[in-house]
Amino acid sequence: MNITTERVDDLPLLLGQSDKMGVPELLNTYFKPHGNWEGMSLGWTTAIWITHILSEGDHRMNQVQGWAGQRVHTLSVCSGQEVTERSLSDDRLALVLDALSDEQKWQPFETALNRQLIRVYNLKPKRVRVDRTTVSGYWSVSQEGLFQFGYSKDHRPALPQLKVMLSALDPLGLPVATQIVSGERADDHLYLPAIAQVSQSLDEHGLLYIGDCKMAALDTRAYLQAQQDYYLCPLSAKQMPEEVLDEYLKPVWAGEQALTPIVREREGGKPEQIAEGYEKRVTLSREVAGKTISWTERQLIVRSSKLTQAATQALHARLAKAQAELEALNEHKQGKKRYTETAALRAAAQAILKQYHVEGLVQVSIEEQVQERAVRGYGGRPAGVRVEGSLHLHIKVDEQALARGVRRLGWRVYVTNHPAEELSLSQAVLAYREEYLVEHGFARLKGKPLSLSPMDVQSEQRAIGLVRLLSIGLRILTLLEFRVRQRLAEQQEPLAGLYAGNPKRSTQRPTAEALLTAFQGIHLSLVILQQQLHRHLTPLSTLQQRILSLLDFSSDLYEQLLC
Repeated sequence: MNITTERVDDLPLLLGQSDKMGVPELLNTYFKPHGNWEGMSLGWTTAIWITHILSEGDHRMNQVQGWAGQRVHTLSVCSGQEVTERSLSDDRLALVLDALSDEQKWQPFETALNRQLIRVYNLKPKRVRVDRTTVSGYWSVSQEGLFQFGYSKDHRPALPQLKVMLSALDPLGLPVATQIVSGERADDHLYLPAIAQVSQSLDEHGLLYIGDCKMAALDTRAYLQAQQDYYLCPLSAKQMPEEVLDEYLKPVWAGEQALTPIVREREGGKPEQIAEGYEKRVTLSREVAGKTISWTERQLIVRSSKLTQAATQALHARLAKAQAELEALNEHKQGKKRYTETAALRAAAQAILKQYHVEGLVQVSIEEQVQERAVRGYGGRPAGVRVEGSLHLHIKVDEQALARGVRRLGWRVYVTNHPAEELSLSQAVLAYREEYLVEHGFARLKGKPLSLSPMDVQSEQRAIGLVRLLSIGLRILTLLEFRVRQRLAEQQEPLAGLYAGNPKRSTQRPTAEALLTAFQGIHLSLVILQQQLHRHLTPLSTLQQRILSLLDFSSDLYEQLLC
């Protein structure tokens, strides 16, 4: 008797999802491998590598060959290809990255993939979120290279980095455009190419682009207006100076401007006011492609409840620390500097106020005090009285200035050219607050599911290919999650059994990671007995069968391994 056991787990599901999305077919269409390429197609080689990454949380090329060698039968049946251990060698996977790094081939492939997914999943693009992140690594820096030093969102300024711009469809967070640029590039200039790439890929206009204050550059807003698209983004402090914001807020403080409450439903349907604000309209003009355009922009002046509360607490905390340090200047003890000149003491006090950003909120005054101190006689010196002068710092919080400072906290100005009839003030604020959707995509891209960081390649060309490879994997995760949540909402019946130790706990919004984890523990045994091959597959549980059904797959996806 000869028995071989393969771990199946989520492999058929992931390969089935890749096939359903048309990933292998489109890769074979747009990327033609080197003439010496033999055996399994480049498309299926890529799909199996992505499956390994999603299943194992590891993008390293040197881990794939041994993994595939232990699952040859499963991978061959699910892909319809003749898979051998050598089919996924380091060299072949490196060729995959080289192919994906080709800009001239990647752009039409990504466009075709986006349009196919929109058609297959009946997506109706309305909103696109655009954001960027950085990926650091232990790379060598060259003058014109991709890896450069710059502001790091990973808080690793000592390491070279590259930047990834990601454009994703709402509400599912599906990537539609991925750009990789050098790590020192300024963010403001990355949005126009990203938006142009989305427009070319989707071939649609009238979309609402949502981004942070880096997207609020006037050239970017004018470009979107010119191509009949919409924008929604906050203005930075540079774009909305304090004195201008104060003018906007004067009617509010005077009680002349009514505020619209912005309410969000919490779990259980309980309403919660999260902000309040009003809007005003301004006329803007800008030259785009040699033509001057004018348009009306809505400026939304909004005060967030939680931001106001947090900022107020932070201000009072800074004020208390500043007061404590100012009081410490009056202490006279051994080893502590004593100020004997008024200018020096005043400068020290101002430095503390500046450090804690409370200038203008605390009034300080300096009093020169004269004290008489008895001096005893010693060594023939007569006893007497010594007159000493000292400086004392008086501290007083300016309550009126503090109140004025507090009333300015929490305000932010958003801008949009979207008609109010289709995007009200409340809807605009709630739409912007869903920025976590693209951040969640970055967390997956750089975290355990896709493991981009740390990046295990040194070549700039292959680094670009790897980011693009993982962006395909992010699409797979996103659509798995979207489809299950969509079907659960249609059926109005939650999914139970995903949480270890609490099988009765249910959810209508399971994550893709939890869904894939539910398939762990499925094995295929190949038994050769008396020259006959027998196959045994771990029976699918009720939970696993339901997940397959929600994804429009049947149990045949796994049972084909028995044929």
